[in-house]
Amino acid sequence: MVSSMGRHLVLTTFGESASKYVGAVIDGIPAGLPLSQEDLRFELGFRRTGRKLVSGRREEDNPDIVSGTYNGYTTGSPVTVMVRNSDPQPLLYRDVSHLPRPGHADLSFIKKYGRENWDYVGGGRSSARETLSRVIGGAVAKKLLMLAGTQVAAYLKSIGGRGDNDTVTFSEAMGSKRFPTRARNSEWDAEFSEIISRLFSEGDSAGGIVEVLASGVFPGMGDPVFWKIKSALASAIMSVPAATGFEYGLGFRSAGMKGSEASDSIVRDSSGDLRTERNLSGGILGGITTGSDIVVRCAFKPTSSIRKPAKTVDLDTMEPGSISVIGRHDPVVAVRGVAVAEAMVALVLADFYLYEGILPSSRISRAAAAEMEEKWKAYMKEYAQ
Repeated sequence: MVSSMGRHLVLTTFGESASKYVGAVIDGIPAGLPLSQEDLRFELGFRRTGRKLVSGRREEDNPDIVSGTYNGYTTGSPVTVMVRNSDPQPLLYRDVSHLPRPGHADLSFIKKYGRENWDYVGGGRSSARETLSRVIGGAVAKKLLMLAGTQVAAYLKSIGGRGDNDTVTFSEAMGSKRFPTRARNSEWDAEFSEIISRLFSEGDSAGGIVEVLASGVFPGMGDPVFWKIKSALASAIMSVPAATGFEYGLGFRSAGMKGSEASDSIVRDSSGDLRTERNLSGGILGGITTGSDIVVRCAFKPTSSIRKPAKTVDLDTMEPGSISVIGRHDPVVAVRGVAVAEAMVALVLADFYLYEGILPSSRISRAAAAEMEEKWKAYMKEYAQ
């Protein structure tokens, strides 16, 4: 089972939905990066359960940095972070032990690993609880990217097909951190909140689309054949639980357009630099960054665990059965998926920045660290929850 991603900044995740701990090991972090539990706790707050409109699982998500730092700075060795699972409630999954849930990874896990090795409590390793580890890695990546003046922000673009097609600025995307649904403004937040509340009462769920923007991206990141930045982003995004689609720039819309419609003129900006006029390529051409904002989108399927009965097969009798999943599940998994997609894009960019030498691979100077930390503290103050 492969549990690691990245070439130069390597994230390894561990733990299951009901294990004692979940966490992450991040290797490849240069020495001298300021890193605290509060940094990680701040980012984890954006995907935390137990809040209005999301899963009712009550987890504090207090990260414990157990290796890789000294006096508040990374040492260059792997950073290990552990988070205790305090509210797994395995009894909620008694029916799942013999009734695999439609839409979940239950059936594929049974076929691959055998029923006798299947951890059915909360989905085990395939649980969305694993995404906590990705957000931990994303927090480290976002701090590293601030050294290069690059930032990443995401927002919830639509729920169940209801959303807008407006072009969203980076500041609007970042502003989504102020709203419970992670919508880009108060109007969409109110509408999304109403939809989610209705789904709660109906015992149903809906899919959604998350858009991620990266600003201040260096041009020339990525190679033109197999190490394209678009392929790395696609791999990272599609590894997220419940992710069913990836696109960047025009994405699937381009399939219905003429070449003249999709053409994006090359112009000189106010500084004399060359750029595309409308950034229809989402900041990527030929698998290489152009220097314009990266724009990617991720489709999340409706949460498979719903109260409405669904057909399955009883593993004990091999007869047809039915299951209604009673538990603590997100009616729209895309809401918490915003923080996860944001983390995955940050991890990919930081990995490429280390590969290209934009970020130092061995040591960060105290002066650079202090400047970055000032920006990070301002970010935390601006979007404190």
